[in-house]
Amino acid sequence: MCFLGFGSYFCYDNPAALQTQVQRDMKVNTAQFMALYAWYSWPNVVLCFFGGFLIDRVFGIRLGTIIFSIFVCVGQVVFALGALFNAVWLMDMGRFIFGIGGESLAVAQNTYAVSWFKGKELNLVFGLQLSMARVGSTVNMNIMGWVYSRVQDLLGYTGPSTLGFALMIGGVTCLFSLTCALILAYLDRRAEKLLCKEQGKTGEVIKLTDVKDFSLSLWLIFVICVCYYAAVFPFIGLGKVFFIEKFSFSPQEASAINSIVYIISAPMSPVFGLLVDKLGKNIIWVLCAVITTLASHIMLAFTFWNPWIAMCLLGVSYSLLACALWPMVAFVVPEHQLGTAYGFMQSIQNLGLAVIAIAAGMILDTRGYLFLEVFFSACVCLSLIAVVVLYFVNHLTGGDLNWSAKKREKLQKAAASE
Repeated sequence: MCFLGFGSYFCYDNPAALQTQVQRDMKVNTAQFMALYAWYSWPNVVLCFFGGFLIDRVFGIRLGTIIFSIFVCVGQVVFALGALFNAVWLMDMGRFIFGIGGESLAVAQNTYAVSWFKGKELNLVFGLQLSMARVGSTVNMNIMGWVYSRVQDLLGYTGPSTLGFALMIGGVTCLFSLTCALILAYLDRRAEKLLCKEQGKTGEVIKLTDVKDFSLSLWLIFVICVCYYAAVFPFIGLGKVFFIEKFSFSPQEASAINSIVYIISAPMSPVFGLLVDKLGKNIIWVLCAVITTLASHIMLAFTFWNPWIAMCLLGVSYSLLACALWPMVAFVVPEHQLGTAYGFMQSIQNLGLAVIAIAAGMILDTRGYLFLEVFFSACVCLSLIAVVVLYFVNHLTGGDLNWSAKKREKLQKAAASE
């Protein structure tokens, strides 16, 4: 179950791991390079609303997981063929197909987890799934450059063919995840017969009319989400060349430091999740994460301090924000609107990532890395303003977003006894 998303997360950042090779071999500028990330995000602006519906009502969890895994595999193969045939448009199409499967596969993975595990076990399983996803991203960052070099040694030259074969080898991880989906489908069907259990369902109910009922607090959470992630994922996508150019790192060193955010996230996400669960005060944790991220970007932009410090800070704050921000949605919307709220949050996150990815590429082509870092810092500043406004809105409306865990538990018990 944990390996279902390994191939997807491994291949998602293939462009980041091979940034110099992609731009050189395909003769594309940074804006065209970042379009590879934008094309992944575009289908998920819409699909975030329908992934759960397709699993619940159309395919079922087993067939749905297999279909989404096939989309991921086909997308990666088309992406690799685009490089092999020196066709950038085909690479873009591959990333679009890959995106159709990627996010929906994550929904299917969570549905399996909810179906098979309960209570405290479930928290551990979600933590392991997230950690395994980050392991996939980390392994990609650190070995794809080496894979490209080995293919180059075998062929005796660089170029689109070398890039295409390297990406095809990376696609083996997607085949591995598809194999896991097939095995899991067999095990789930067997369990259904032996234990007389039903197929897992997402339980999501998507009603777009619920959007009109969203509170100001929820819209502020959306703003925090979009502005924050816009300064993290596109930065990682462009980070390798940044560290080579500004800090004179070797390609191997640049890949290593660019992957540190994912390396830290793998073990720290479950730890921070437990910490936030035990202490509460979600807004304060989000505020700390955003301020630390801003400090990280300022250090990278305006100093020549050892960038490992800034990147480790970014890794810690990224892990903390995810654990504190996403659960807040459940505090501000009724249970029957949760599916719509989370779907909308993922949708505008993907829209933001697509637009910012293209904008970041254009800024880098015309202005350079200093302006790009200032742009990312501005995005984090917008996120910071939204957090501060959320704090006061929550305080003035008597909201529970910043309650301690003890206070929340005490009031829940009192409500249950009534």
